[in-house]
Amino acid sequence: MESIPMWQGVSICVIVSWIVISSTLNVTQKLRSFTQPWVSRHVLTGTPLILQIQKFQHGFLDALFSGLSCVVSVPFYTAFLPLLFWSGHVRLARQMTLLMAFCDYLGNCIKDSVSAPRPSCPPVRRVTATKDEKENAMEYGLPSSHTLNTVCLSGYLLHYVLSYAHNRDAVMILAGVSMVCLLVALIGTGRIYLGMHSLVDIIGGLAIGLAILAFWLTMHEYVDNFIVSGQNVTPFWAALSLVLLFAYPTPEFPTPSYEFHTAFNGVALGIVSGIQQTYHQFHHEDVSRIFTPQLSIPAFIGRMLIGIPTILLVKFCSKALAKWILPVVSNTLGIPIRSTIYVPSLKGSVSGKKSDESKQLGYIQKLLFFSHQDSFDVDTGIRFLQYAGLAWSVVDLVPSMFSQLNL
Repeated sequence: MESIPMWQGVSICVIVSWIVISSTLNVTQKLRSFTQPWVSRHVLTGTPLILQIQKFQHGFLDALFSGLSCVVSVPFYTAFLPLLFWSGHVRLARQMTLLMAFCDYLGNCIKDSVSAPRPSCPPVRRVTATKDEKENAMEYGLPSSHTLNTVCLSGYLLHYVLSYAHNRDAVMILAGVSMVCLLVALIGTGRIYLGMHSLVDIIGGLAIGLAILAFWLTMHEYVDNFIVSGQNVTPFWAALSLVLLFAYPTPEFPTPSYEFHTAFNGVALGIVSGIQQTYHQFHHEDVSRIFTPQLSIPAFIGRMLIGIPTILLVKFCSKALAKWILPVVSNTLGIPIRSTIYVPSLKGSVSGKKSDESKQLGYIQKLLFFSHQDSFDVDTGIRFLQYAGLAWSVVDLVPSMFSQLNL
């Protein structure tokens, strides 16, 4: 039987202890009482700047900044990262996936802890061209997730390219840094122009993104080595993912942020478990890469035509299985459950109509819901397993199919 390193047990215990202490001392509410008024004041005083920028309103700018927002959004990365895995850049893909999950968790934790408003509309004109943007508008403002994610992911991509460049010089570094800075500036300006954020949100996203990027650049080698060759990888990551579902602050009012965290938390688990099992087959450094004789463009297109329908099918099946298994298991264990989205028969069946404030559970309520809540929202588990299954198929099932089909 594989031994469990001490640091893994200590890590889980520290997080659980933090959940208990934070709930007991009411840390989220105390933090919010200090930060929310200050941020809200800066959001209000920043409204004239937004209105000044929006005086340049034009259909071209609406389309440009809406398009840029989609390109750096979480749904875009969710669609792009599987293609990065299948293109042969597996190290970059797994690092960017885990970094995305890390950014999503920390950014949304800060959003819901502070619970600071977005710019008031009206007088600000808010442009929500897509369904994803309408969901984003339901979240709190600080920090700007688009700015934070752009800083981290474009910064890490630049680091990766420069690390593997054979003829790296000052001109190449300057050009890369300039492109990243330009992209970040365009995203930040666009979020203000679209009425989605105030200047304080953009500055907060920039500062937090730089801090996360600096931390990740010091830790990514250790994380990668652990995933591909560590001990007790999958059980530890499963335990970590479960604990992180509970180690999340309760916002002032419910938002979609926790749902986004749940989804990417499941993605991280699926990626880690799949890679740990199949690293030597499909994810080592010598795999075929696109634009090489071993992986031509037609072969890559074939991978997409096979892979994309497969992962969508796995996502559908994972969701269906979770919708069937979780209620059965919960009922067997005597756990009262409800569903707000996925299981119509459970809507309001246990706890009846609840206020909006009770839709997202608190720290202790999430961890020990049976002693503090009438029921547990089974949608969280369904969403988590659904995205874990999808991510696992990206790095395990689909590459196995490629191998059988000689793609």
